[in-house]
Amino acid sequence: MAQSGLDLFPYTRMRRMRRSDFSRRLMAENQLSVNDLIYPVFVLEGKNRREAIESMPGIERLSIDLLLLEAKELVELGVPAVAIFPVTPADKKSLFAEEAYNDDGLVQRTVRALKEAFPELGVITDGALDPFTTHGQDGIIDDTGYVINDVTTEILVKQALSHAEAGADVIAPSDMMDGRIAAIREALEADGFVHTRIMAYSAKYASSYYGPFRDAIGSAGNLKGADKKTYQMDPANSDEAIREVALDLQEGADMVMVKPGMPYLDIVRRVKDEFGVPTFAYQVSGEYAMHKAAIDNGWLSEEATIMESLLAFKRAGADGILTYFAKQAAQYLAKK
Repeated sequence: MAQSGLDLFPYTRMRRMRRSDFSRRLMAENQLSVNDLIYPVFVLEGKNRREAIESMPGIERLSIDLLLLEAKELVELGVPAVAIFPVTPADKKSLFAEEAYNDDGLVQRTVRALKEAFPELGVITDGALDPFTTHGQDGIIDDTGYVINDVTTEILVKQALSHAEAGADVIAPSDMMDGRIAAIREALEADGFVHTRIMAYSAKYASSYYGPFRDAIGSAGNLKGADKKTYQMDPANSDEAIREVALDLQEGADMVMVKPGMPYLDIVRRVKDEFGVPTFAYQVSGEYAMHKAAIDNGWLSEEATIMESLLAFKRAGADGILTYFAKQAAQYLAKK
């Protein structure tokens, strides 16, 4: 764009507006609020149980009773929603992931407990089979280890219905099977769950940043070094993500997700610009672990770094962020 005389220095001094706090605040293009935060939580069997996650310092697996105490604090801080991830005992894992749709399963009981205690708190459940399979893949495998798309989708539908029946507000399919959003939406409608929302993990990449999460839910050992490249997206691809999002929206998704987060902010921006729909991103376990390690070593300032990292999601166009820093960020925001 051509500059007029008044656009040139010294008539235009960009630093004028940066001089004072009040003017910096007035010209801020993006702001982070507690309304942008979703807190992922790990739940395990038993009572009064908590387990530290070595690769995610500060994050714990909690039994339902202790999770309710955590949820109370989140509600008081104004955090809108939690996302539940179960730690399934080894003896309940199987080749066909039957525990995924057990009406008395850990996820289903957690949903019921949370909705009874805190009906105003949004409860999001993960639509995937990796916590429930003996091999750690997100679906049913054939003799070669390849994940079978349509058979997996049938089980994902059963899982989604069991979560909806338990009271989940949002089903978040993270499996990356083709056509599963349409199948889940059709089943929800047929069974009368017309208000149950779907947050589709539409652009989920076969990323190296998921390691601590797999430790947290206990699927890392089951994978035995295998990868998920036949169904999760190639990190090299951007146009493909747009196709995936378009398909999920056509199939009935209410919201779409990009995962991981900061390494893929370009995808968040493209999705928001292209579709203008509710767009979410996941600041995944590896991102958390990297930040936490640098913070704990004194290499980065804790509050400033956490808040800057989350603001970057807003600048990229995200409407909300799944982040393990959600509670800390809500506490920082409450002080302002």
